[in-house]
Amino acid sequence: MTKAAKASVLLLPDAGPLITLAYADALDLLLKPGWPVKIVDMVLHEVTRNATPTSEKIRRWVAERSILVLSTRVFQRYQAAKSSGKAPRKRNLGELAIQETMTDLALTAPATTAVFLFEDHKIVRASFLLPDNCRKISTRAWLLFLEGKRLIDSAADIERAAIASGRNFSRLRFPPL
Repeated sequence: MTKAAKASVLLLPDAGPLITLAYADALDLLLKPGWPVKIVDMVLHEVTRNATPTSEKIRRWVAERSILVLSTRVFQRYQAAKSSGKAPRKRNLGELAIQETMTDLALTAPATTAVFLFEDHKIVRASFLLPDNCRKISTRAWLLFLEGKRLIDSAADIERAAIASGRNFSRLRFPPL
């Protein structure tokens, strides 16, 4: 198999993991496996539109690491509604934008595996269609993956750092251990 034909992996974080890792000053953990990290425009907007303890950290990290921001129709429609003076829907738009991105990847780059990193427990129960080349994993499971690959010393240390800095970290464990 040539390098060009070799399957690749892409990491797509939702808002929750970005916020948790920003609280722990550990956003670079997203880069540890060496996979490209891309953020959908709606998610970036969600985590930076208001001044929060993590919004500027995330904005700066995306800019300094030259993280590619993927454009979505979801965000375009959100902006259009906002520009027209309508009160745009805000609920679940990041997840809808990620869903759009994963569907597009399934159609245009089926050899690419998209890993959707999430923290919201509602996503586990939601009817969230995952194309065959996409996976979803919680922040906690991501940290355990990094620990298991010996890319970090302790997943628990990262969790504790986020909590100590003020993050109300999800107790969600998905996939179940």
